[in-house]
Amino acid sequence: RYEEREDFTVVMQPFFRNTLLPLNSNGKPDLSFFAADCFHFSGRGYAEMAMALWNNMLEPVGEKQTYNNFTHDRSKLKCPNPEKRFLSTLRNSGFRSSTPSLEKTTPSVPYWAVIVAAIAGILVGSL
Repeated sequence: RYEEREDFTVVMQPFFRNTLLPLNSNGKPDLSFFAADCFHFSGRGYAEMAMALWNNMLEPVGEKQTYNNFTHDRSKLKCPNPEKRFLSTLRNSGFRSSTPSLEKTTPSVPYWAVIVAAIAGILVGSL
């Protein structure tokens, strides 16, 4: 939707995709990362998430970390690279050219094939 814009972009930050529940030394959930309701994060948990999000924004698209290890280690916080001082996007990560292509592309699957497959799936599922 925003690929052709020069002034705005959207980039998925997958730092929470494969995150595991933080455990304490006894192998039980480390409740210091959670608020009293055991659902929302505590200040410590939010600090970990903020560091993971910041690091994700500096990592190039295609090389983003998909987990957070909850180490509470400030040394894992990344700093901007002097050669690459911007947040990573599709374009500056090398996935899109700097000049967007405005030509229309044809879909690889006709729209009617999707409808036929959906109806066939419903029929087979009901049998």
